[in-house]
Order: sequence, then C-alpha cells, then structure tokens
Amino acid sequence: MNHGNDSAARHGPAHGSARLSAWYRQPIAWLGVLVFVASIAGCVWLIVVGNRYADTPLDTSHTVFGVPVSAHSAAKPPPPTDPPR
Repeated sequence: MNHGNDSAARHGPAHGSARLSAWYRQPIAWLGVLVFVASIAGCVWLIVVGNRYADTPLDTSHTVFGVPVSAHSAAKPPPPTDPPR
C-alpha cells in the first residue's frame, strides 16, 4: 500500500484535476465575461443614443476643434411675455 509518497496519489489523476480546474468552472472567469459583455453593450448603447440626439451646430465665426471660442454666439433667452403675478 502506498502511504502518500507518490505525487500522483497525493494530487489525483492528471486528467481529473485538469477537468476540475477548467476555465468554464471558475466563477471569476464568468464574472469577467459578464463585465466585458456589459461594458461592450453599454458602449453600443451610448453610440446609438448619441446618434439619435445629435448636437445642433452653432453659428460661430471661430472654433477650435469644433468648440466655439467664446460664448457670445449663444442664443439669448426669450423675453418674458407676461409678468409674474
């Protein structure tokens, strides 16, 4: 009888331990896959929403990288029509 001197007897058969430690049996791997898929879905969702609600162009004379240099071209709020009561 072997009393634990053999490494195969201590650790079990090689193919059995490999099967127990396969990547799809590790919950942290599934958590990583879930976080990755959720982040990709969030990116796609933000792109779709960004395309749906595009910015309106501003009438400016000078821009830097598409951003107006001054706030003078901003639209003024309309004057109040009725005074508050």
